[in-house]
Amino acid sequence: MTGGSAIATPAELRVLDTIRASLTREFEGVFGPETVTACLYESYDRLAATAKVNRYLVVLAERFTRDRLQAIAKAEGKIVTAVPEVLFVCVHNAGRSQMAAALLDHRANGAVHVRSAGSDPAETLNPAVVEAMRELGLDISKEFPKPLTDDVVKAADVVVTMGCGDACPLYPGKRYLDWELEDPAGKSLATVRRIRDDIDDRVKRLLAELAPADVGR
Repeated sequence: MTGGSAIATPAELRVLDTIRASLTREFEGVFGPETVTACLYESYDRLAATAKVNRYLVVLAERFTRDRLQAIAKAEGKIVTAVPEVLFVCVHNAGRSQMAAALLDHRANGAVHVRSAGSDPAETLNPAVVEAMRELGLDISKEFPKPLTDDVVKAADVVVTMGCGDACPLYPGKRYLDWELEDPAGKSLATVRRIRDDIDDRVKRLLAELAPADVGR
């Protein structure tokens, strides 16, 4: 991690400094200011690398940084969670992994903590995926493709990969699953619905293993 950004504009740096101060207070006693600062600027730079429109980039960087810091804290034993954690990984984090994360989060009702990431994240979510999830009453329009980082893998108990090959690092003590699923990129809404339903079936089976009492929610 680095301690600054060579990409951010002066205006963005001012906003990032405000976010840095807020996150430092939020994680006081867990991480020092240097760790928070480094994670924030690295997160910003990684998101900026694939973004064409930077209008909301600093806001997304704050969300991404917070999630990464929580993952690091769990992986290092600085916080203890009572529920299993699942990470869904696909190539672009714009379709399959986003649907899986939203479906498991919805069905688990807090009994499982869920993250998603992409080995080569896209700029935005697949609109057909957003629409297919909206049909189930799940709004993922405010989600965004996130780069795969070691910290979220280390924090996960179960890592589910979807067509991303060997991009996901392997760590001992974790359960790895590979779901062979059709890529919804460029597909019709009807095809995306079929992929969504396939993912939902798999999510239900996974949830039955991790938190049986929450299946069917």
